[in-house]
Amino acid sequence: MKLLLSILLWISFAGTPDLASIRKMYADVSKSEANAKEFSGKLTGISNNDDKILVAYKAASILLDSKFEKKLKDKMDRFKEGATLLESTIKSEPNNIEIRMIRLSIQENVPGITGYKKNIKEDKKYITEHYAEQNASLKEYLKNFILQSKSFSEKERQFVK
Repeated sequence: MKLLLSILLWISFAGTPDLASIRKMYADVSKSEANAKEFSGKLTGISNNDDKILVAYKAASILLDSKFEKKLKDKMDRFKEGATLLESTIKSEPNNIEIRMIRLSIQENVPGITGYKKNIKEDKKYITEHYAEQNASLKEYLKNFILQSKSFSEKERQFVK
């Protein structure tokens, strides 16, 4: 009985990762395989019923993990799994600026051969048009992304400065 109670307590405290820590990790996730694995590990317990922003980060973690698969088929399968999850998340919340930023960050960094680059202009436009409506902490997070993003020119970055 004690074991069952201990497990239940552990599960309730282990639960859902907080969004602030996920955002912080996401900035460095592509720098190394270790960062990508740690990020992915934090999100393994996220299901489609959780906060859609966390689901989008989980999708991004799957897409990033695909980069480190050894076999081509495994790379492709993981990539498709992540892209499908991300697209379904965007479909469920098309007006969520952070989910759009996640997709933009993925699409601007994947190889062209994947064919997964078709929403860059759309997401960039959405972020530009809705940036001013966001709360201060989300604006700061988006600003940090925009200032380092390959998709925004120096002139286009002026709206966040």
